[in-house]
Amino acid sequence: MLPVLLPFRASSLPLRKGPRTPTDTPAVAGAVGEATGAAGAATNMGSPPDTSKTTKLDRYNSFLRRLNSAKLLAASTKLLFRATLLAAVALILLLTLHYPLPLSSFASSSSSSSSPHRSLLSSLASPSPSVAGSASWVREIRRSATPRRPHGISVLITGASGFVGTHCSLALKKRGDGVVGLDNFNSYYDPSLKRSRQKLLSDHSILVIAGDINDSGLLAKLFDAYPFSHVLHLAAQAGVRYAAKNPQSYVTSNVGGLVSLFEAAAKSADPQPAIVWASSSSVYGLNSASPFSERHRTDRPASLYAATKKAGEAIAHTYNHIYGLSVTGLRFFTVYGPWGRPDMAYFFFTKSILAGKPITIFRTAQGGEVARDFTYIDDVVKGCLGALDTAEKSTGTAGGRKKTGAAQLRVYNLGNTSPVPVTKLVSILEALLGVKAKKNIVTMPSNGDVPFTHANVSLAAADFAYRPTTDLTSGLRKFVKWYVQYYGIKLKAAAAAAAASRKEAM
Repeated sequence: MLPVLLPFRASSLPLRKGPRTPTDTPAVAGAVGEATGAAGAATNMGSPPDTSKTTKLDRYNSFLRRLNSAKLLAASTKLLFRATLLAAVALILLLTLHYPLPLSSFASSSSSSSSPHRSLLSSLASPSPSVAGSASWVREIRRSATPRRPHGISVLITGASGFVGTHCSLALKKRGDGVVGLDNFNSYYDPSLKRSRQKLLSDHSILVIAGDINDSGLLAKLFDAYPFSHVLHLAAQAGVRYAAKNPQSYVTSNVGGLVSLFEAAAKSADPQPAIVWASSSSVYGLNSASPFSERHRTDRPASLYAATKKAGEAIAHTYNHIYGLSVTGLRFFTVYGPWGRPDMAYFFFTKSILAGKPITIFRTAQGGEVARDFTYIDDVVKGCLGALDTAEKSTGTAGGRKKTGAAQLRVYNLGNTSPVPVTKLVSILEALLGVKAKKNIVTMPSNGDVPFTHANVSLAAADFAYRPTTDLTSGLRKFVKWYVQYYGIKLKAAAAAAAASRKEAM
């Protein structure tokens, strides 16, 4: 409490009552009487009263009032300042706890720039629209994941901004299912193409979260934000030859990432989702029986990529057996089409042919043709949706506790059932582009590639009516149309430029 000075008043002084004390001497009394008599005489004479003492007291009292008012104002100001400061600190603390984006995004971009080649499961992209786990983030997840049709499914798609992931996301959303994507936009191939796919998905109200699938905390938050009925796991490190440059990325993505997802689905999700994931036709490896059947041996992989996918199938069996996860593996056969991957032959052949650059075509060690079971993207999407629609519920309980019974475990080939020589692929591209290709024919190196692939899809046909309908010429025509539109190429001008390039080379 601040001291408050009280104003002085003469009337407030106590009056002495009772008998005179020894100090009340006659001399003093006489002096007082004389003074009183003088004052009375003066009054009687008409002189003005002496107000100097009263004026001084009033001034003193006024000064005290002003002083007290100033002190009270100062005290109020200090109190208001402290309250405002406390409120500001509390507000800053609240914003820091709930919206730490600027600092975290800066740190993320700084760290990511130091590593040009990271796993597909690493977070290189700009942050998601909201901070993971925040109220606004959860609202965005639920808005995108909620089905718009009766009995629709809700699907978490990893690798959603990849080639197959983008097409599956669009197909599911188109029929009224809920979709949330997870991707990292890494630099294995041009990230701007992945960003363009993300923009396409955003235009169709599909949310894609930028994040690391090996981040168990992020996966737990995703499963806590919404009870996804299914997971379509397409995130992986693709490509056969790239393993010679960055083998660890295959282990981190294709093995570690799969385990991370299975762990989250088994122990963090409630209820456990049914999982459909991308294996590969590469698991057939050195198998010589044709066409490739799910019953054929897959214990002789010819590449590290194939080995990681084979390991994934064994891991899927483990989590199905222990935790009751419903798991379906899909072995894709050379998928192609619009929005495809630039590391695929049909894609970089198109680019090189239009630029007038030579292309390399492999032949077998015996001089035979290399052939692939090229499968158009729309056919693969139908297979993915068929697998999702026929996937049974997982039988495990939340937290990874004891399962209630045996869970579904399946694997299917998704191919076109008609292998085509790579030379035929080149001929079709030449006709569609109006440009003759410069060809270098070389013997296929022993770096993991196999001479041919050929899918037997009878099992998928029986279980969910999978029937590919797109021949290679029709599919490549759609791809070329997309390619020239996306990259802004005029075919006649490109043909003329390629012809001029050939003349210069001659």
